[in-house]
Amino acid sequence: MTIWIIWGTALLAYGIFRLWYDNWSGPLKPAEIDAFLAQVAGRFEGTGNRADVMRAFLEADDGREFVMLNLVKAQMEQVEDPKTGQMVQGFDLLKRYSKRFISVLFRTGGHPGMVGRKVGGYIDAWNTEADPDWTIFGLMRYRSRRDMMKLVMDPLFTEGHSDKLLGTLATFSFPTQRVVSFYLSPRVTVALVLALLAALTHIALLTSAG
Repeated sequence: MTIWIIWGTALLAYGIFRLWYDNWSGPLKPAEIDAFLAQVAGRFEGTGNRADVMRAFLEADDGREFVMLNLVKAQMEQVEDPKTGQMVQGFDLLKRYSKRFISVLFRTGGHPGMVGRKVGGYIDAWNTEADPDWTIFGLMRYRSRRDMMKLVMDPLFTEGHSDKLLGTLATFSFPTQRVVSFYLSPRVTVALVLALLAALTHIALLTSAG
């Protein structure tokens, strides 16, 4: 009976993980898209974003997860902290914004896939703008396009947006979907970890009984 409890608990834990990690609501509906775009209409001005590009992305929703590629040139000079009024490095404000962003991203089923710093100039560049001296890149996994909308509207995210603006000199982002990857999906990783824990507990129980 105890063995069934061990493996049943592992299976239950994995089921709870998948309930959080996967999108169970399907693609966006037209009414959701219209409501979202109406709420963020004023944010497109002065940010380099376009409402028609956003609408096209949302209307093409297939209900699947996606990964946002972000390139960022951080502000390394001193700026005024909007909270304290003190002069701080802009990059510190960007990091403060990132902590808020990650907490909201995690709440909506997303997580960082990879974050790194730039260690050299362009090695290969055809018909593109000159390197603006990017600082960092990030790959952020979103559970769905609906969850991206929820993140944008989250008060914790919007309250920290001023930190992003002060801490960023240049940035661009675009959504992608994985075609080939040699990294294990969290679905596989979590399943393996839970199975390992259950197996070790099973072995320990058998050893103690013997």
